[in-house]
Amino acid sequence: MKAVKTSLHGVLIIEPEVFGDARGWFMETWSQKKMEELGIHIEFVQDNQSFSAQQGTLRGLHFQKDPMAQTKLLRCTRGSILDVAVDLHRSSHNYRKWVAVELSSENKRQLFIPKGFAHGFLTLTPDVEVQYKVDEFYSPECDRSIRFDDPEIGVEWGVENPILSKKDLSAPLLADSDADF
Repeated sequence: MKAVKTSLHGVLIIEPEVFGDARGWFMETWSQKKMEELGIHIEFVQDNQSFSAQQGTLRGLHFQKDPMAQTKLLRCTRGSILDVAVDLHRSSHNYRKWVAVELSSENKRQLFIPKGFAHGFLTLTPDVEVQYKVDEFYSPECDRSIRFDDPEIGVEWGVENPILSKKDLSAPLLADSDADF
C-alpha cells in the first residue's frame, strides 16, 4: 500500500497494490500492519456500504461531532465518484478548505479521512457502490450535515442540479452548524 498526501493534513489517498493475471486481480483493501507502517494507527469498528442508482446523486456533506467523531476509509467498488473532504478544524490554516479525489472501481484508490472533516461524494456514473470503514459507531445524537453548496466552502461539484436527500437539502450552512472541532 502507498499513501499519497493531499493538500489537507491527514487526508490521504491510499493506493493498494493490485496483483493481476489472466484470471483477474487481487488486492488487500485493509491491512492493519501495512497501515501502521504508513503511520496510520486506527481501529475500525463498523463497515458501511451505500448504493446510488442514478448518476448525479450527491451524498453529504456529513460528519459526526465529538465524542463520536469518525475517521473513515472509503472506496468505490462499482462505478465512479468524486469524493470530497472538508476541514472543519477551526484552528487549522485549512479551515473550510476541501479536497476532491476521484475514486472508482477502475482506479481502486481509497480515501482516508480523519476525524474533524466533513465528507460527501457525487456519483459520476449510474449504479455506484461505496464501501467504507469507520472507527466509531453511528450515533444519531452526533450525526450532522452541512449544505453541499455552502458558499463559504465552495466545493466545485461539477453538477448544477444534484439528486439530494431531504436531509441534505435541509442541512445548515457551516456558519449555522454546531461543528466544533
